[in-house]
Amino acid sequence: MATKLNARDAKTMKRIGEMADGVVEAAGKKRDPFVDVPTRSLSNVKYNKARRFIEMGKATNRRHLFNLSQAKSYMQTMLVASGATQLIEQGKTTSIRGLFYLLKHTIEGTKEETFADQGECDPVIEDCEVLLNSLREELHLYAQKKGDMVGDIVLLDRGDEIDCSRMGSGGYGIPSIVEPEAIEFKRTSAQFILHVEKDTVWQRFNEDKFWRKHKCILTHGGGQPPRGVRRLLHRLHNELKLPIYCLLDNDPWGYYIYSVIKQGSINLAYESQRMAIPDAKFLGIRSKDFEECKLSDSVKISLNDTDRKRAKQIANYPWFAHKPLWQKEIKRLLDNGFKLEVEALISKDISYVTEHYTPQRLKSKEWLD
Repeated sequence: MATKLNARDAKTMKRIGEMADGVVEAAGKKRDPFVDVPTRSLSNVKYNKARRFIEMGKATNRRHLFNLSQAKSYMQTMLVASGATQLIEQGKTTSIRGLFYLLKHTIEGTKEETFADQGECDPVIEDCEVLLNSLREELHLYAQKKGDMVGDIVLLDRGDEIDCSRMGSGGYGIPSIVEPEAIEFKRTSAQFILHVEKDTVWQRFNEDKFWRKHKCILTHGGGQPPRGVRRLLHRLHNELKLPIYCLLDNDPWGYYIYSVIKQGSINLAYESQRMAIPDAKFLGIRSKDFEECKLSDSVKISLNDTDRKRAKQIANYPWFAHKPLWQKEIKRLLDNGFKLEVEALISKDISYVTEHYTPQRLKSKEWLD
């Protein structure tokens, strides 16, 4: 049953309709239908210094219907667009796994499957995103929920009022779809956002009511933050003008997480303008903290060859390569020969990170940009 479309859904449907019209037009002229899919590879990704985030270039791959090696992927592209149309028209959402099963069937008169497995379907979904210039969530698809939020903000989640200061020990689970039609910010008196890497650290900050004492919003992404968390942070920063500070591990993985939040990811370069937060700050934990915080040798985690290689790669990222403080930070990590997790601060005191480390860093504005 069709439902009334909001403005964003109508815009997405218009793009899908234009793609379908191209097929009809080509058929009417007895031409080979094709679509030009933007190339999602490292060779087609660049760092925009003016906008301060990663973005896709203009290279495309042409996908023909009447090309034996491309016919199946062309058909799969149209199938995904058709599935998205069905979801939008019915006002429903599903997971990428759900879409796979919605579209999977044996082509009549053959033994050929539309999709052999999930791994064959996922890249086509990403192709449709860039082809239609639409967020996955705008196609009514969601990913696994991972991440929580607590703090002084009241929002509307599909019409339900949620007070994130009254969510108990578990907090508000950040959904995958956080577009304005789903999540509306009602009011807040928060002064900033503190994003921490893991649930364990987030739990310490939540239990100590750091967000209440310091008038902030506290989030985590369960390690590498999923799209929903990144998109929500982007909206909070840009719509509510809240600065974002990141408290992450002192290792190449923590640096990479910060890089993704700040500049966007290479794999999702086509989403950077709606996810990257160039003004996000790296609050810690820092390579110098072992000495400055007088930590014990027991918290050291030795760097392995993979860590060293990854750290050198990150140091060469264009957005880090010309920043002396970041070069000094990564060099000290390598010279130390060990990495530190945020939880290492617990060795000082169970609440050292919430009562001393983070407040002092914020007060002194001691962060990396």
